[in-house]
Parts: sequence; C-alpha cells; structure tokens
Amino acid sequence: MNKSFNTQTLASLNTLIHLPKNYDETKTYPVILFLHGSGERGESVEDLNKIKSNWPLAYQAASPYEFIVVAPQCPHSSYWPILVNNLNDLLDQVIKSYRIDETRIYLTGLSMGGYGAWYLAFAYPQRFAAVAPVCGGGIPSSAKTLANTPIWAFHGVKDDVVPVNETTDLTSKITDAGGNVKVTLYDDVGHNAWDYAYNDQELYEWFLSHRLNK
Repeated sequence: MNKSFNTQTLASLNTLIHLPKNYDETKTYPVILFLHGSGERGESVEDLNKIKSNWPLAYQAASPYEFIVVAPQCPHSSYWPILVNNLNDLLDQVIKSYRIDETRIYLTGLSMGGYGAWYLAFAYPQRFAAVAPVCGGGIPSSAKTLANTPIWAFHGVKDDVVPVNETTDLTSKITDAGGNVKVTLYDDVGHNAWDYAYNDQELYEWFLSHRLNK
C-alpha cells in the first residue's frame, strides 16, 4: 500500500490519519499522536488540510520510520486541555481500527497542542511511552504525575506568545520529582520552535528508544 491519509471522526473529533508506506495488517506499528496549534482549528473534514502545514510529516523527518501519525482537529470553540477525555477515547478507537503497538504510543503537540500534550499526559500518563511538548505549558503541581514518563520539551527562548518559563518551570518540577526529562531551548527562536523540533531526526529516534512495559 502506498502512503495514505485517512479521515475519520473519532470521539467527536475530525481526525487525519497517516499510514506508513506498505502498511501491513500482519505487523504492528508505533504511533505519534499530534496535537496542532490554535491556528489549525476547524469544523469540517475539509479543514483537516490545515493540520498538514505544521505536523511532523510536513518536515519529512518521520519518513524513514514506520509511524502511524494520528492528528485530530480541535473545534474552533474549544481548546485541547479540556478535550483530554475525547483524546483518550480517540486513542481507544484508533487501537481498535489499526495495527497499533500499544507499547509505542508517542505524544507531541505545538503551542495550544503543546498545552494539550502536557494536559493529556497528566491525565493519562500510563498511555504514552514518551511525550514531546513544543512551546506549551502545564501545571507544575502536576509534575509528579509524569515522574515515570520520558519527556523531551522544546521551546524558543524569545517566544513572546508562550513564555519559555512555561516549559522550564514545569520540567524543573518533573526533574525534582525524579523524572526523565530533556529540554531543548533555542536561543534565537521565538514562538515557532516546531520548525526546529520536528525537523530533528533525533526526536523520532528518541521516541523509538522508549517503550512501555506491558
């Protein structure tokens, strides 16, 4: 099978799903759950094309690896952190529909999606083998929830939309709780840290180096 993009409505969210080239029903595949930023929100299936501008596959960095990429779309009137239960349900539905390796489910998101990645990981840490929020933020008091989840957070030091301390304060708390945390700060970068994070092959290799014990 050639590379394909499927669209579905899962857990009330329109969702774009990328299957790797030569997808094989006899194998299982790692998954990247990607949460977009506020500018890519939408209501219709046609709006899903907005997601392709900034998701990991836009950088072709994931292409050497056989990931299934799942990218739901947040409605205009909503915000990822309040949709964590929908996102958890969406993962359940994806697992039922595709050949998923449940020990290798990875989570990332940018800006609003970075917040969504943090909040979803706080709520369901047992689901994710590794989490990579980009220019997002969360609740430092929830840091201990992620003490056992590998984290790699990215942020631009000159970000004037989401201050860099949103990442540094939270990751410091996770480190203090004994967590496994990497932080990459881009000194001369503003809000658009995702261009650098998603174009880095090491991120995808880092994802695949982690697996849940099930």
